[in-house]
Amino acid sequence: NLSLMALTIATGFVVDDAVVVLENITRHMEAGMPRLQAALVGAREVGFTVLSMSLSLIAVFAPILLMGGIVGRLFREFSVTLSVAILISLAVSLSTTPMMCERLLRHDANKAPSRFAHASERAFNAARSFYERTLHRVLDAPGLTIFTLFATVCLNVFLYIQVPKGFFPSEDTGRLIGGVRADQSISFQAMSGKMKSLMRIVKQDPAIDTVVGFTGGGRSNGGFMFASLKPLAERGGISTDGVINRLRPKLSREPGASLFLQAAQDLRSGGRQSNSTYQYTLLSDDLDALRTWAPKIADALKQVPEVADVDSDQQEKGLQTQLVFDRDAAARLGITTQQIDSTLNDAFGQRQVSTIYNALNQYHVVMEVAPQFQQDPSALDAIHVQNKSGQMVPLAAFAHYAPGSAPLSVNHQGQFAATTISFNLPPGVSLG
Repeated sequence: NLSLMALTIATGFVVDDAVVVLENITRHMEAGMPRLQAALVGAREVGFTVLSMSLSLIAVFAPILLMGGIVGRLFREFSVTLSVAILISLAVSLSTTPMMCERLLRHDANKAPSRFAHASERAFNAARSFYERTLHRVLDAPGLTIFTLFATVCLNVFLYIQVPKGFFPSEDTGRLIGGVRADQSISFQAMSGKMKSLMRIVKQDPAIDTVVGFTGGGRSNGGFMFASLKPLAERGGISTDGVINRLRPKLSREPGASLFLQAAQDLRSGGRQSNSTYQYTLLSDDLDALRTWAPKIADALKQVPEVADVDSDQQEKGLQTQLVFDRDAAARLGITTQQIDSTLNDAFGQRQVSTIYNALNQYHVVMEVAPQFQQDPSALDAIHVQNKSGQMVPLAAFAHYAPGSAPLSVNHQGQFAATTISFNLPPGVSLG
């Protein structure tokens, strides 16, 4: 697309070079000079002009080729295509065009001009007369001309400051991507319920066609959602960003979970995985400092009206149950540490204990307690451990448990601990 855009722009430059040479050769032929001599003299007279014009254009577009980063890589084809097209135009204008003029142009002084030629001449003379009159008026008022120039420069500076600036404009691809963030202490079963509730809210919007979502993906309290929008005419002309803005207040009323929607883009660049379009990543070799300052920065960003959907991937408030057992008491009851580990693994570790084979397939047998006994630490009170004598001893006889907290994950960027704070832009706000 960028190469085609460069060729489209180059059309004017290519025609301009040839027209300059053609007009000068025609002028000499109309003055009575032979065709070959007119072609040589005409091309020689404007050769330096055409050369300077082409090199000036290349000097304008060549710096784009030297730009770094994503923008430079994106416009590299544009710069190369346009510069090469101008160079080819220069070569054709100084070689092929004079040769074709010598072979194809004819000038008969006795031949009467056509009606089209008369009309073209009248239009050209009218344009030249208008330009001449306006040029005289400008030259007769130098003070006003200088003032207009100064005002134009000031207006350009003002517009440069006021015009919104961004990186890449947001595309309306008709697709939404959403990241779900729930409370860090949520269970998988509760997370599935939250995902279904959020999907139901999104599906109820009249502009939504289909919705697909799943939980997990490396985070026990996270998930992803993908939505396809109806064609633009069927959704009343509302854009993708408009649909997100309409869904945002409805999704904010869902307790215990947040859904961050963003328009799917064909062109994405850099960055880490996050729930919003734009992001900052904080790095530190001190994990405690990162845990102290990342929430403060995220809370400060939430107070800024120019950003929306602020989210952080810092996961440090997960719940855990710490089981502490008395080794001496366990030994007196004839229970070893290995027996305790095996019993807990059988109950909560999803241990594969067997494989069932049939003629066409095989099935893994996984042992665990029923799902209703996995939702609360009080299930540990019902756990019994078999001692060496074959007796079932309750776990509470030699152990106790207490709640605690632990990070769900510690993210890294290279060799450093990292926290990514992401955000979206509300309507009418640019990245600049």
